[in-house]
Amino acid sequence: MMPRRTRVALGLDASTSAVKALAFDECGKECAGGRAPLEISFPGPSLAEQSAESWWQAAVSALREVTSQTGGAEIASLAIAHQRESFVLVDPSGAPLRSAILWMDERSRPYLPRLRERFDLQAFHLRTGKPLTGNLIPGKLAWLQEHEPQVLGRAHRLLDTHAFLIHRLTGEWATSTGSADPTGLYDIQRQAWDSVTLSALGIDPALLPPLCLPGQLIGRVTAAAARETGLPQGMPVISGLGDGQAGALGMGINRTGLCGVNLGTSIISGTFSQAYRTSNAFRTMTGALPGSYIFETVLLGGAFTLRWLVNDLFSGSAEIEARAARLPPGAGGLVLVPYWGTAMNPYWDASASGITVGWRASHRPEHFYRAALEGLGFELRLQVQGVEAALEAPIRYIQVAGGGAANPVWLQILADILGRPVEVAPAKEATALGAAILAAAGAKLHADIPSAAEAMVKPPAAVYEPLAENHARYTRLYEQVYLKLYPALREPLMRLAELDEAD
Repeated sequence: MMPRRTRVALGLDASTSAVKALAFDECGKECAGGRAPLEISFPGPSLAEQSAESWWQAAVSALREVTSQTGGAEIASLAIAHQRESFVLVDPSGAPLRSAILWMDERSRPYLPRLRERFDLQAFHLRTGKPLTGNLIPGKLAWLQEHEPQVLGRAHRLLDTHAFLIHRLTGEWATSTGSADPTGLYDIQRQAWDSVTLSALGIDPALLPPLCLPGQLIGRVTAAAARETGLPQGMPVISGLGDGQAGALGMGINRTGLCGVNLGTSIISGTFSQAYRTSNAFRTMTGALPGSYIFETVLLGGAFTLRWLVNDLFSGSAEIEARAARLPPGAGGLVLVPYWGTAMNPYWDASASGITVGWRASHRPEHFYRAALEGLGFELRLQVQGVEAALEAPIRYIQVAGGGAANPVWLQILADILGRPVEVAPAKEATALGAAILAAAGAKLHADIPSAAEAMVKPPAAVYEPLAENHARYTRLYEQVYLKLYPALREPLMRLAELDEAD
């Protein structure tokens, strides 16, 4: 009797900086991988764009690399996780009419006050799960209506990253509800594009692609895409998710009391819930499991802040982390509020900026670095407590992934500040694994998404337990100092931002 061929599912992680393709077997073992970088362009102040064609070319390169490594394994299916809120306008053939506008682009900031006058903000939040902010698509559509009406008028479709890649792979005009959800144009409870918001913007709903639930068949690889990528023609392509939700699935965040944290360029946490709720403490996202939600918090200046400190402010000091590790909790009286990339939840303040207090002549770069690690931890504690209040239940375990998960000093600080175990996700590429779990379920390598997650997500790679003495000291700092800083300085920071813009 011939042995059964190994069957693998592909997770395609189309992030802002790279496209990664990884193959996982039915037990969640990574079997092969490919990666291709992406470039971001900044054509003007507050503008951030990317070539949508580069999304496809990077996907082709990564997929060719991974398919060349799979040997005799059968590639059963593919699903996509992707950068969220980024979008491109295309003509009837799928060709981009302009560069894609990225999630980090801030061109919509001047338009938000106008939209807030036109929208019922409370109703918008209840429908979409999110406050109206500049990273969402509505404000960018308002910008296009004023600055590029001819491009918007010629557009056949508005496609998120997932939808663009799906069209190139399968020829279908379609996207996932878990991809539509982050845009701010989606009604979560109705599981449909938000007709109220689209009407208020004057946007024809036909501009947006049809929707498909995560884990469902969305199309099959065309002959042309098979020639370019090396994928089997006719292979099932399964509806995916935004990278934040996919990362939560790949970390096993699939029951109440669990929170997954991606310590990446931004710090994004996702807490599982089976009930739909909205709050200024988080953004509500659709989850991977049917009928589930992810309560998501975002700190835009995450590991980026640490890299900025080391590379730009302190000229790449190689010893700064080791010296910071030797300092006691509290960074010698230096406290940092890490709003290097403005503030989202719970304040939703685009004029917010970083705060550092307690400077003394005795402070050195390692004090600033440790204060940044601690400030990021304090902010995560603020966010976790906001989610717990909405859940009316404790978050018992924190699991971390991303580049910061390789920093043991930071992980121990996080455990000490949060006062609960911090687990390290077993999969280094949790986002790609989350996509592969959807692909495996969609291709019936497993019965359903929960079964696939159960089989493919492994136990934590390491656990950092909080030290009681450090937790007590951090709690005093958090409650008596950290929580008071931003509210006390919010108005001066707003005036400072206004003066800077005026200059």
